[in-house]
Amino acid sequence: MPGEARVIVYQAAYDAAQLDAVRAAYHQVSERMAKVPGLLGNELLRSPTDPTALAVMSRWESMAAFLEWEKGAEHRQDTAPLRPFRDTRTAAPFAVYEVDAAY
Repeated sequence: MPGEARVIVYQAAYDAAQLDAVRAAYHQVSERMAKVPGLLGNELLRSPTDPTALAVMSRWESMAAFLEWEKGAEHRQDTAPLRPFRDTRTAAPFAVYEVDAAY
């Protein structure tokens, strides 16, 4: 919805063991963040054309809510389990968007 924010963090898994590890880290991070103010939810996404490419997309009630969490000390600790799986093939490890229009 307009005013909400989306954050996409690019991840990678190059074999079945890494994919299992990414999934486990995703669940761990999601449990840690379940009560973060302003976080509406998140999803682990996998590309159908490149099965090594994954992304975690989080939905925030506002850009301000995301930025407030991001500047806090908990931000790095909350997401630490996923950090080893960042996709280094991308120019930037994440992207942040504000919802401009929605139906």
